[in-house]
Amino acid sequence: MALSVNPTRMELYRLKKRLTTARRGHKLLKDKQDEMIRQFMAIIKRTRALRIDVEKALAQIMNHFASARMKMSEEGTREALMVPSRQADLSITSKSVMNIKTPKIEYRDQGSIDLTYGFAFTPSELDTSVVELSHLLPALIELASLEKSCDLLATEIEKTRRRVNAIEFIMIPEMQDAIHYITMKLEDNERGNITRLMKSKEIILAKSKQKTARSR
Repeated sequence: MALSVNPTRMELYRLKKRLTTARRGHKLLKDKQDEMIRQFMAIIKRTRALRIDVEKALAQIMNHFASARMKMSEEGTREALMVPSRQADLSITSKSVMNIKTPKIEYRDQGSIDLTYGFAFTPSELDTSVVELSHLLPALIELASLEKSCDLLATEIEKTRRRVNAIEFIMIPEMQDAIHYITMKLEDNERGNITRLMKSKEIILAKSKQKTARSR
């Protein structure tokens, strides 16, 4: 026996109620898991498409920047990029996906791009890389938000999967075994009681016959 139980009718009633609740909870968790997986796959699809676009754009930006570095010294590059080209305002909130809080980052521009270095001693490739990277920043922020959401959903899906499996393969079978054990035990007790009653009846009838025979 996986469970230590008392073979009583009250225990049988209690276990049957627990089994009904466990089956209902298993269905709710399974539905939640399926919906989380659906949401997860949708976010994964968006993340993958956005990552492909971002990586393609970053590769072009890095090519421009590499060309600029070949025409400038390391010290000159650092001085040119020391001051930001523009400010950005970020607001971080959260949104609920199946009762899971996922990050939501809103990006707002603070004016147009302002190249803060002189053009006389900097190549045009540096201008191109700075401008393109500035335009790519909102996509980078969105990608980071989506990937964090994927991580949080994946963790919660794994937790829910463990709970579903524990209920389906451990809790419910143990309760079913306990119910079967109590049912069989009660039936055995009932048969034993019937047998004792029948024997008692036979003894009483036998004694009654003996009294009748003596009285004659």
